[in-house]
Amino acid sequence: MLTHFASRLGRFIGRPVMALVLAISVAGPAVALSETEEKTLQDLNSYFNSVKTMHGDFIQFGPDGSQSDGKFYMARPGKVRFYYNKPSVLDIVADGKSVSVRDRKLNTQDIWPLGQTPLRFLLSDTIDLQKDTNVTNVMVEEDLVTVTIFDKTKFNSGTLTLIFDANDYALKQWTVTDQQGYDTSVAVYNVVSNGPTNPDLFKIDYLANSRQSRN
Repeated sequence: MLTHFASRLGRFIGRPVMALVLAISVAGPAVALSETEEKTLQDLNSYFNSVKTMHGDFIQFGPDGSQSDGKFYMARPGKVRFYYNKPSVLDIVADGKSVSVRDRKLNTQDIWPLGQTPLRFLLSDTIDLQKDTNVTNVMVEEDLVTVTIFDKTKFNSGTLTLIFDANDYALKQWTVTDQQGYDTSVAVYNVVSNGPTNPDLFKIDYLANSRQSRN
């Protein structure tokens, strides 16, 4: 199922959007870290786990120089929406059970169980970067904290680099480097944490797939 999801999703939305969805797909035993690095990861975990809702803007840079942007909304556990601005026609929704990737122009969508997609990490009740990921480097600078993770899963193999604000540990950007050395970066901004959310943002039209099959 994992390989099927990755191949279908890759063909449907292409490498740049694939990186957005797969960026949090990280697993494996954590390497030994210094006391300072462990403390930094603990602080990052505390920030992540204090944020139950989030919304803002994102801009995505593909390895071919392409750019796309849009709005994102998150309500943990289990719910997220990435709405791409035109000319992109994509809309990605997780409703706590499933993930839908919808083409607004063609009015088609593919659906997979949330628990069998990498989004389950981002949307889990609690996040532990040290236990749930294979951290290879933690770099603390005056204004930024950079965490490098080696990612080898059925979905994706390569390196994930997460960049956080050094003052409040808010996530600023992530970059996925695949096995071929191609980078895809996603930056988030105008982020509001723990604000009100609209449950309608996370609804999936399951009947649309039935209508789609009949056409």
